[in-house]
Amino acid sequence: MSRSDVEPGNDQRIPPREARPTLLRRNHGFFLYLRGGRRMARRSHLTEIGCIACDELAELGAGDREGWLDDPSLLAALHSYSLAVASAARPLVLVLGWDPDRRSPSSPRHPVKIHPSLSPSDGRITALEWLPFGDLLALALGTSSGLLLFYSVGGDLIHKQFVHPGRVLRLRFRETESKGGFAQDSVSEELCVVLPGVVARFDGTDIQSLLRRWLQEAGSRMWENSRHKLESEDEISYGNIPFQLWNVGKFGNCSDAAITGVKPPPLLELQSSQRYYGAVTVGDNSVISAYRLSEDRSRSLVGTILSKVVPVTFSTIASFSKLIWRSEQSATRKSHPTSQPFAKASPLTCLKDPPRKGEKLTLSPSGTLAAITDSLGRILLLDTQALVVVRLWKGYRDASCLFVEMLVNRDKASSSSRYYEYTKSDYCLCLAIHAPRKEIIEIWKMRTGPRLLTIQCPKGSKILQPSTRFVSSSQTPYIPLEVFILNGDSGQLSVLNRCVV
Repeated sequence: MSRSDVEPGNDQRIPPREARPTLLRRNHGFFLYLRGGRRMARRSHLTEIGCIACDELAELGAGDREGWLDDPSLLAALHSYSLAVASAARPLVLVLGWDPDRRSPSSPRHPVKIHPSLSPSDGRITALEWLPFGDLLALALGTSSGLLLFYSVGGDLIHKQFVHPGRVLRLRFRETESKGGFAQDSVSEELCVVLPGVVARFDGTDIQSLLRRWLQEAGSRMWENSRHKLESEDEISYGNIPFQLWNVGKFGNCSDAAITGVKPPPLLELQSSQRYYGAVTVGDNSVISAYRLSEDRSRSLVGTILSKVVPVTFSTIASFSKLIWRSEQSATRKSHPTSQPFAKASPLTCLKDPPRKGEKLTLSPSGTLAAITDSLGRILLLDTQALVVVRLWKGYRDASCLFVEMLVNRDKASSSSRYYEYTKSDYCLCLAIHAPRKEIIEIWKMRTGPRLLTIQCPKGSKILQPSTRFVSSSQTPYIPLEVFILNGDSGQLSVLNRCVV
């Protein structure tokens, strides 16, 4: 029946879609939308994998207003089946989990609350990142005073270390794969700590060694006593983790930075035994800056003694002194140790274009590409090897970018067998751009390919990505890089499908 067939005065007229009522109700601190009693169709390019809606999220501001997840003080870090949410305004971290079975969306597990014992001199939580090492998993926190803290999934404090004076802007955990010739490819991990004008690098083997030592000792004592002991002591039982520190503030303090990987030595130092890294920074004074970071090996023997032996010796002496002077209850609080000297950082190039300011930086899995957002709503795609901008997008203010791998050869599976396993060559590297003002997510093919997909996303959504993925071996199928979408108002967590419809 068409609209013209309805007689005058008949109540069977169909109102236009925009005139239908919108019902807004609140459940578990989240806003749920129903339009005209008709359920909205599920989009084929997203798959719901879980829901994080719970009453505990109200402590972080969930449900106070629409789009509460857009608060810049809120921090989120995603792992395989866990999501950590923290707020810089209050010392609280929530660890939420869900059922790993993706065939049906699941309800959230009981959340774990972590209350970091931060004194006024320790500052507030400013950075959050997962540290996955196979069967070991820890959560790293950075503070506004330059502290680095490691917590277990259960909320136990593992390690506390001072890095450098200043606010920790970003924590980046990367898993890199290097070719091993006839042998299998080797995988290495690193943690990059970004501060204003400073970059620190922690080797993954050193962090993993500390976590294993803590796990072995934690198995022989009760968890409550362990947590009380670690949070009440100023000194860390395992000593400081050795790390490298570089000053990358020649062109001004940076707002974000990343270590792109191993870089070849300069032309006149081809026979040098030092290892060099590449680094890219973005900031207010310089939109893009690039550096060559040299690993300080000039003090090989002395450096090893200072970085590994001295902290353990100092910790042992501190333990003995506590036993001797146990009767003294009122002891003066120990101040933060002084920062270690900087290693050499050689500037390579910089791009200054006032009033444009660099805001955020995202690295590709190999580290050869970097997506940079600026204050003028532009997105620059940088080749980190040649240090050349290869692509530019305009009109994306307050955007967020993540690299993702999509299937580009779907006919191959249908022409072979039903149980075809996709390989790395079947996937294509793409860039997911979340434009919150447009309420869309666009998928662009790298490096100069077209736009493959446009996804509508509600207000208050956030795109996330695990800090690392499980590297596939010859016995397991290839695991592509995925992008997850969190709807803050409904609590639904979805994953972007690998196939472009």
